[in-house]
Amino acid sequence: MHQRGILLISAFKPEFMDNRGRVLTIDIMRGLTLFLMLFVNDLYVPGVPQWMVHTDAGFDGMGLADWVFPGFLFMVGMAVPFAIQSRLKKGENLPLLLVHIIIRTVSLLVIGVLSLNASRLNTELSGVSQNLWTILMLVSVFLVWNQYKIKNQYLLFSLKAIGILGLIILVAIFKSGTPENPGWMVTGWWGILGLIGWGYLVTALVYLVSRENLLLTGIFFLLFLLLNILSELNLTGFLDAAKPVFGVIIGGSTPMIVVAGLFFSLLLRRLERKDMKTWIFTGLIFGIVVLVTGFVLRNWFIISKIKATPSWGMICNGISILVFMLLYLFIDVWGRKKWTSVFKPAGQNSLTTYLAPDVLYHAIWMFSIPVFFYKHADMQWMVVGGSVIWAFAMIGFAALLAKIGIRLKL
Repeated sequence: MHQRGILLISAFKPEFMDNRGRVLTIDIMRGLTLFLMLFVNDLYVPGVPQWMVHTDAGFDGMGLADWVFPGFLFMVGMAVPFAIQSRLKKGENLPLLLVHIIIRTVSLLVIGVLSLNASRLNTELSGVSQNLWTILMLVSVFLVWNQYKIKNQYLLFSLKAIGILGLIILVAIFKSGTPENPGWMVTGWWGILGLIGWGYLVTALVYLVSRENLLLTGIFFLLFLLLNILSELNLTGFLDAAKPVFGVIIGGSTPMIVVAGLFFSLLLRRLERKDMKTWIFTGLIFGIVVLVTGFVLRNWFIISKIKATPSWGMICNGISILVFMLLYLFIDVWGRKKWTSVFKPAGQNSLTTYLAPDVLYHAIWMFSIPVFFYKHADMQWMVVGGSVIWAFAMIGFAALLAKIGIRLKL
């Protein structure tokens, strides 16, 4: 069996894309990270092992939850060249492509800020509960950004118009703070989807500038790593005026992680004509070098997701590369694909998979439905097991929505 595996690897010529130009491993790893996001977000922190949850801001270390989101960001970067090349092959020119990138970015920022502010809503001042406001906001988001399959243009326009009107009303009635000191929405840290939006914008523009130039892409990666280091050393004060809007980019961490995914994707594309042993060796060595670099940076910066330190970012990049290589071996080299059917829909419908469960969460909380009994159990295995079941159920829920024509597409 061992000899057979060696022969298979030696003879296999890596095809980094399937017949449709899509990389199966990217979809599967993206689906896996989404599954883990749903899992760790559902965990009832006091009742689970510490290594599964986020570490405190000042703690030098990381748990499973501290890798999941940067793992997804890394996959966003890996997918960028395929997505842009696909649009270019369809005849899209540069101005249209830039418009698409800007619209997609703004959409992610808007949804991210709306989601971020949902927990800040003051029920008394706004006249609506947090749960109801969030459900109506998410339903409106789906109405606006759903990938409709209906041909009736009047109905299509009406559904989108209802969604836009709903968002305008919800934003208008939104109030935060206290009666003595009322407030409104803030951009804050832009929320999860906002971070993805900024990372996507930077990486898409980097790819448009560098295209398949590995050296130039690597220089951009190093520039964002340097920016992350300077930010942590408090040496970016001269950019304070731009930070309220462009703080995520100036911080360097998020774009560094996404551009790292782009660089790794281009590296693998460059090597796809070589033999598999060289391809795998290069990927593994690169992953180890990035991982070690993160631990070297630990001498000056603690490993902290909350602070977005360069040591944390590089360690997460290294883990993402090694996990991707392992998955590629299992899926594309050894042909172990049966198990991937569970995660593939989530990887291909990532935004739906991420947002749809929130509708159920707030509906369950609003009507006090006793679904989350497992969170308060005395047995740790039940707390963790319940969240695993919930995560699988939510992936299935998103897949079901896609089958009936409910699928977000930016």
